[in-house]
Parts: sequence; C-alpha cells; structure tokens
Amino acid sequence: MKWFRDIGPGVLIAAAFIGPGTVTLCTIAGASFGYSLIWAIILSTFSTIVLQEMSLRIGLVTRMNLAEVIRTSIKSVLLNRFIILLIISSILIGNAAYEAGNITGASLGISAILNNQSFNYFPVLIGIIAFIILYQGDYKIIEGSLIFLVIVMSLSFFITAIITKPDITNLLNGMFKPKINSDNLIIILGLIGTTVVPYNIFLHSSLVSEKWNSINKLKVARLESFISILLGGIVSLSIIITAASVSNQNVTGVMDLAKGLEPLYGKFAIYFLGLGLFASGITSSITAPLAAAYVAKSCFGWNDSLKSRRFRLVWFFILLTGVLISMININPIEIIKFAQFSNSLLLPIIAIILLWLINNKNIISSEYNYTYQNVLGVFIVIISIILGSKGLISLL
Repeated sequence: MKWFRDIGPGVLIAAAFIGPGTVTLCTIAGASFGYSLIWAIILSTFSTIVLQEMSLRIGLVTRMNLAEVIRTSIKSVLLNRFIILLIISSILIGNAAYEAGNITGASLGISAILNNQSFNYFPVLIGIIAFIILYQGDYKIIEGSLIFLVIVMSLSFFITAIITKPDITNLLNGMFKPKINSDNLIIILGLIGTTVVPYNIFLHSSLVSEKWNSINKLKVARLESFISILLGGIVSLSIIITAASVSNQNVTGVMDLAKGLEPLYGKFAIYFLGLGLFASGITSSITAPLAAAYVAKSCFGWNDSLKSRRFRLVWFFILLTGVLISMININPIEIIKFAQFSNSLLLPIIAIILLWLINNKNIISSEYNYTYQNVLGVFIVIISIILGSKGLISLL
C-alpha cells in the first residue's frame, strides 16, 4: 500500500504517450506490415524507459525541472542563450506538430461516433473545448475521466490481441529481425515519435520534483517509471498485434482503424474506437500546450502565475497552430503520421542535451551517474540520428 501511494509521475507519462497518435500509428503498422515492425515499438519503449529515467534522476537530485537546471547551470551567457533557444524552438515546433495530431485524432473520434464524414469543423470544436479548459485551469477531473476511457480502450486492444491468437513464429521474427525500407521508414519514425515524446522528458523531471522531496525516493521513482512505461509499451504492442489480424489492408480512415477491434466488439467497434480516439485526443490536446507553456516558463525564469498573459500566450499559440494544421484539406491519417514523424526528428536534440546534463558533475554527482545508462543513452542518440537522417532523405 505504501508503494501504491508513491505512484504517479510514471503513470502520467505512460498515459501521455497512449494518445491518438499511438493508436493510429500502431494500427497502421500492424494492418500494413503485419508483425514486422514490432521491433520498432520495443526499441521506442526501451528508449523511453532510459531517457525518462535520466529525466527523473535529474529532477530528484537537483529538486528542479529540466529546463530550470539548464537555465541555471550553463554559465556562459552565449551558450546559455543558444541552448535555451534550441530547447524552446524544439518544444514549440514539436508540440505544435503533436497538437495537430491530437486534435486530428479527437476529430476522427467525433466523426466516427456521429458517422459524419464532414471533418473540417471538428478541429475548431476540439480547439474551443481545449481553450475553455486551459483558460479556466480546472482540467484535472475532466482529464482523469478521459484517461479512464483511454485505459479501457487500451485494455480492449490487449484482450483482442490475445483473442486473435497471433502467430508466435512471425511475432518473434518481428521482434528480433528489424526490417527497414522506403515503404515503412516513415511509420518506424512515427512509432518512435509517438512513444518517446520530447515534452514528456521535461514534464517527468517536474513531476518527480513536486511528488517527492528526498533523493531516497530514487529507487521507488525508477521502479514506478519502469513498470508504467513498460505497461504502456505492452499496450502499443497489443495494438500492432491486434491490427495485424487485418493485415495487408491500406488504412485510410477511422473505419479501417476500427477493424482491429471487431473481434471483440463486432459492429460496435467503430463507436468504441471513436470514443477512445476522442478521449485520448482531447486529453493530449490539453496537456501538450500546457507542457510547452511550463517549459517556456522555466526556460525564461518567469515567476508569473499560470493565468498570466505570457503563459497563456504560449499555450494558445500551440493550440491555435494545432487547430489550423488540422483544418488543412489533407487526409487526417496523414496529418497524424506526419506529426509523429516530426516529433521523432527532435529526439536526438533532446537526448544529447539530457546526456550532457546527466554527465555534468556540477549537476549530478558520480554517486548518481551510471555508466551503463550513459552507454545506452549514446546508443539511442546514434540510432535516432541514423533513422532520422534516413527519414529526411526519404521525405525530400
């Protein structure tokens, strides 16, 4: 019971990456490529565990969030300004793209529930709902209820994955025989971008520094983070396995996404998936702009309240950009794919900054610096740079 009272930050991080982007990209991966991209979600989950642990370690040791540590630790004015500008640019661009995927996912959910293919005005509705909740600040109860719906949907995918009785041989091949080509590269990067979310790395350090006031809680924090993110990865894996039951189908709309849940829900699958997409989309539409505003607040050292004009201006910019991108006359599935792809390109920047901080002895003493995790961090940076470069070349 004592351990259960301590849980919180890791669960919120795991819930944050099980959004419409995860549901959409994992479904496309399974439906279009069968089990062959399972290795990508395993790599993404592994990377998330490593990087989020570094973030929480910095938060517990310094009692500050990541952005504050960066702002106060870099003594060179020129370097300080450059790093702050790089972070702000990365988070704002990444969150704007991520927000577009969130709003598009929520809009897809409404269109499925109402059986209405007129998509253009739904992003405005989602934007207005998110704006009202963010402006008032009373979003926790709503967010909690929506996260509950996302959890139910995630469990449904897990159960359906078991019902479909996956082929174990093909499953193991998908885990241990990576396949990368021009056809699946964007989806691979999308899977990485929807799991290893840059703003979650900043958010985690804030959550643990507020949750616990002692470095003695490091072991508990690490265990809680590991279990929560691992369970989130299992949910993503379940979605791919479930979607593989409708393998070799071209996923172009929410009806195609719903086919993965038909073994469990039959004709009601479209409504259930619609509700889940709406819930995960609207929840993420609230948290992504808020996280960007928190990062800006910490980077610039604002002491303002959360209702200050400039704090609200940051989250409003992210929200408005997401709405506008969502209204572009492009297939909504393509918007979600591109949003997660964009997110993956920011990963090397954030990972390099995180590695540099964790190895700065003025910030983290050698007692709390682990060689094996530094090696894993370097591996993640190298892999993300290689895949990101290939993705950019393929896109160009």
